[in-house]
Amino acid sequence: MADDPKTLVSTEWLGQHLKDPDLRVLDASWYLPEAGRDARAEYDEAHIPGARFFDIDDISDARSDLPHMAPPVEKFMSRLRAMGVGDGHQVVIYDGAGLLSAARVWWLFRLMGQENVAVLDGGFPKWKAEERPVEDMPPVIRDRHMTVRFQNHLVRDVTQVSAASKLADYAIVDARAGVRFRGEAPEPREGLRPGHIPGSRSLPYTTLLNSDKTMKSTDEITAAFKDAGVDLSKPVITTCGSGVTAAILALALERTGNRKWSLYDGSWAEWGMFPTVPVATGEA
Repeated sequence: MADDPKTLVSTEWLGQHLKDPDLRVLDASWYLPEAGRDARAEYDEAHIPGARFFDIDDISDARSDLPHMAPPVEKFMSRLRAMGVGDGHQVVIYDGAGLLSAARVWWLFRLMGQENVAVLDGGFPKWKAEERPVEDMPPVIRDRHMTVRFQNHLVRDVTQVSAASKLADYAIVDARAGVRFRGEAPEPREGLRPGHIPGSRSLPYTTLLNSDKTMKSTDEITAAFKDAGVDLSKPVITTCGSGVTAAILALALERTGNRKWSLYDGSWAEWGMFPTVPVATGEA
C-alpha cells in the first residue's frame, strides 16, 4: 500500500510521523446502536498518543432531523479550532472498527477544503495488533485557526440525486449490504422503506476491504466497481444508510485517481422516508 497523506496512510507511516509537530490525529470512532459500543468511552480508555476525539453526531447540523448531516461551516471551524486542529496541520483519522467512520470525517475535511488529511489504513485494531503505543491521557490543546473553502461539488442533496436517478447521467453506488439494497432486510432506522434508489448499483463497502480492514489495492478497487456494474466514465454519487460508509466508496475512488465523485449526505435515512421519491427492490 502506497502511503498518501491526502487519502490513506499505513500504521508504519503514522508511527514514523507521530511526533511531528504539525501532525494531528483524530479518533473518529462511531457505531450503530446495535453494535453495543461506546466510542467515547473506548477513546477515554485508550487511544493513539495525542489523538483528539471527533464526535460525528455532535459535529453535525443540529438543525436537521437527519442523522449527523454535514455541519455548517462556522460550526466545523469552531469545533476544530477548539480541538487544536487548523491550517498547516497534517491530519490522520482512525476509528475503532478498522475502516468505517474515519472515511466520513475524511470526507468532511475535504468538503471544507482541507486536503492534507488521510485515513489510517486498518485503524485502531491494526495499530493495537502491532503493539504500538496507546495512552489514556487527554491531549494538550492549542488553538489553531482553520480556513474553510466549502466544496459544493463533493456533496449532493435529495433533489440532485433524484434528477441523477431519472437522467442516468451519474453512476449512483450504494455501500449498504446487499440484503438491504435489495429490500430483503429491514433498515436499522424505523420508518424507512426497504430497497434502493432506482438506477443505483450495489457495492457493499466491505467488498473494498481486506480481512484486516485495510483497503484493497487500487486495481482491486477498480475491478470491484466494474464488477458491480458501475460505469466509471460517468461521475459517481456514493450513498449508504446515513452517509458514513458512502465515504469509504468515495475514499476508494479518490485512491484510484478518480476525482469525479460526490456523496449523498442524506442517503437512505432521507431517501427511504421521502414520500415523493421512488424506491426500487431486488437486484439492480
